[in-house]
Amino acid sequence: MTQEFSRKLAIERIGPAGYDLTVEANAQELAGLAERLHLPAVNALTCRFRLRPAQNDSFVVGGWLDAVVTQTCVVSLDDFQALVSEHFVIRLVPAGSENDDIDPESIDEVPYSDGVIDLGEAAAEQLALALDPWPRKPDASLPTAETDEPASPFAILRQKPLRA
Repeated sequence: MTQEFSRKLAIERIGPAGYDLTVEANAQELAGLAERLHLPAVNALTCRFRLRPAQNDSFVVGGWLDAVVTQTCVVSLDDFQALVSEHFVIRLVPAGSENDDIDPESIDEVPYSDGVIDLGEAAAEQLALALDPWPRKPDASLPTAETDEPASPFAILRQKPLRA
């Protein structure tokens, strides 16, 4: 499986003081991410990472994601641009050593293998998590429903003559 956005980093490059890196998606990667995330477009994606060594070959990563995406409004069905800006913290762990605890308050663990971390994939996953699942264009409003229905379920009885 080819990933739309891949930036691999060998863990040996992360020294005791950590490692800072910024990744940015190019036009082809943005198009691939839009298709993967079922969006009309991903216009820009930049993610800054601050990796710090932790215990047992794991790394704590602080990240800052900035993206411009085109989403479809759930109210008007119009496409509109939305800014996505998200700070996140994840833990990179050797594959197979992930914690089985599904505590929603714990830091998400992302496995890596063969001594290589894919920061592009980490950025793509964070973008997917940061997207509004019900995007709404800023000026979109629900249409007011005009109804001919009576105010009360019994009001219809007043309008029709009863048959004997």
